[in-house]
Amino acid sequence: MKVVIVAILALATTLVSAYDPSPLQDFCVAINNTDSAVFVNGKFCKDPAYVTANDFFFPGLNIPGNTAANKLGSSVNLVNVDKLTGLNTLGISLARLDFAPYGLNPPHIHPRGTELLVVMEGTLLVGFVTSNPNKLFTKVLNKGDVFVFPIGLIHFQFNIGQTNAVAFAGLSSQNPGLITIANAVFGSNPPINTDVLAKAFQLDKNVVDYLQKQF
Repeated sequence: MKVVIVAILALATTLVSAYDPSPLQDFCVAINNTDSAVFVNGKFCKDPAYVTANDFFFPGLNIPGNTAANKLGSSVNLVNVDKLTGLNTLGISLARLDFAPYGLNPPHIHPRGTELLVVMEGTLLVGFVTSNPNKLFTKVLNKGDVFVFPIGLIHFQFNIGQTNAVAFAGLSSQNPGLITIANAVFGSNPPINTDVLAKAFQLDKNVVDYLQKQF
């Protein structure tokens, strides 16, 4: 598993320079206060004299996520700059994805990062949709298979097997961001006007009201 994760990180770094600015120093460990710090990439840098190995360390990706806590049957543990401060300015992050049987990581986008996913256990149906004319690229992945989701495009992962599935994903940003399509459209705060959604999706307003209540 360690070899696969290292490979994901290595491949993801080839996409870094176009989206996260290249660092001008060895590292910039993020901190949340301004004491003895400089401001880089939206984060303050810890004084290098006080940096330790723990600033570059995050434990626990061997632990399965709680898919029962999510009604879609999936769990994503994203290690980004907010969890691993040593990632600041390095333009990379890592996630563990767990799926119950028929669990779904629903259609979503990462506005600031390309995703490279490898399946460790199980069978996943994955895909992404391009910008206009909205072509779908989809594939069934088995253990050891790798698939890339280009930056900013809607994509999904669905466990089509009868057993649990596990995948790891490298992302080409220290903070790739997440917009889940259904949540954003039907669960925004304040909510989008029902007339807008009814016309956009060609739905009865009562259906829109129902969908908004789900989020």
